[in-house]
Amino acid sequence: MIKSIPTPKGNVVIRDANLADAEQFRALRLFALQESPTAFSADYQVNLNQPMSFWEGRLTFDEYGMIFPAEHNSQVIGMTGIRQGESPKTKHGAYIWGVYIHPEWRGFHLAEALIDTCNEWAKARQVDIVKLGVVTTNASAIRCYERCGFETYGTEPRCIYYDGVYYDEFLMFKNLKPS
Repeated sequence: MIKSIPTPKGNVVIRDANLADAEQFRALRLFALQESPTAFSADYQVNLNQPMSFWEGRLTFDEYGMIFPAEHNSQVIGMTGIRQGESPKTKHGAYIWGVYIHPEWRGFHLAEALIDTCNEWAKARQVDIVKLGVVTTNASAIRCYERCGFETYGTEPRCIYYDGVYYDEFLMFKNLKPS
């Protein structure tokens, strides 16, 4: 799957990740964990110490998951991942995770394009519902997900603990096959 998104800074390509993305994926993910530590449950220090094989493993997919990088001039400037349920009882659902756009590229609706790409991937696999979690203090991400058609269905209290503070997460969903 490849998309080209025009922006004032030039076209951004969204595509399926591959093993050649490991170094840039690692660099952007570590930057994201450091720049926005409360937006992710993953920890910067834990991820910093992971060997390259860990990052390559994240980019090795089976039929149930994919990571989509957003790149400009061969530089990864955004990313997200999606994982479908594997059991016959859960394969109708998928979970979007790790949505991130480098600060220099925010405001161009690239996160929406990444979410739409995940939704297209899910629809092609007969997924009925897509879910995600977003920290309740991240107003811009919440607005983005709402623009993409997601609705809040609950709150997970104290989902993240960082620097002595607890953060709740809104749990959001989008029906891809409304009943």
